[in-house]
Amino acid sequence: MSSSIVLQGRHLVPDDIEFIRRMIADHPDWRRTRLSREICQLWNWRTDKGLLKDMACRSMLRKLEQRKLITLPVAWRKGNQARIIPSIVHSCDPIHCELKDLQPIHILMVPGRGDMDNLFHCLMDRYHYLGCRGHVGEHIKYIVFDRYNRPLACMLFGSAAWKTRARDLFIGWSPTVRQVNLKLMTNNTRFLILPWVVVKNLASYILGACLRRLSDDWQNRYGHHLVLVETFVDRSRFVGTCYLAANWMRIGSTCGRSRQDRYKRVTVPVKDLYIYPLAEDFRQQLCDRI
Repeated sequence: MSSSIVLQGRHLVPDDIEFIRRMIADHPDWRRTRLSREICQLWNWRTDKGLLKDMACRSMLRKLEQRKLITLPVAWRKGNQARIIPSIVHSCDPIHCELKDLQPIHILMVPGRGDMDNLFHCLMDRYHYLGCRGHVGEHIKYIVFDRYNRPLACMLFGSAAWKTRARDLFIGWSPTVRQVNLKLMTNNTRFLILPWVVVKNLASYILGACLRRLSDDWQNRYGHHLVLVETFVDRSRFVGTCYLAANWMRIGSTCGRSRQDRYKRVTVPVKDLYIYPLAEDFRQQLCDRI
């Protein structure tokens, strides 16, 4: 490698790659988790709350291996099994009523592994067309309940897309600034209204309620705020009505190519891109060189 590259928002020069190679060679008994944590500590690669950026580092290492720049230890998986989604008993009784009849509606942030997290994954995996089995990086999950404690909906906010032409032109930031400030954005990667729930204006109500608390929740969990939210809507399945009703802006669409499609041979559904500012000066904050 003759020049620097950027992976997971971090600039890597040839000496960095050689350093990782030496660590792997000097510690053949280390697994990938130990390797990534040691690198994070030596580089002081941490979140705003001081936590090691272990998942980002592991993703960086995998990408380096894909480019044939390093050779990682063989991946170890307990029992060689993917996460098992538990089957959680939940109400599936039809809910057809007015929005006011469900009030007060409770939006709960899923705290981590436990009963609430199991319910979230059970509902998403069973009823969302994309499923939901795991998360990488910063994310927040919400479950929505009605006054009778019946589940109504689930939402997942995760990492924003690394680069999207329509969004990046709309914001007006440079690639260098984007690498630094992308953490001030999040992507609404999943939004599920449970299939037996038919309530007019419920989806836009939930969107608005979540967005009003999202930046504070993110600050409390990860130590930094958010200024912009994005989402991609598969136009072959949806028309984005609830996002428009909640005052999101459609600013463009994808080109129908997968980010893993290096040779532009794979066609994927075209998706409309919507954004929602959480701060009036979102452009200034996103374009500011920290």
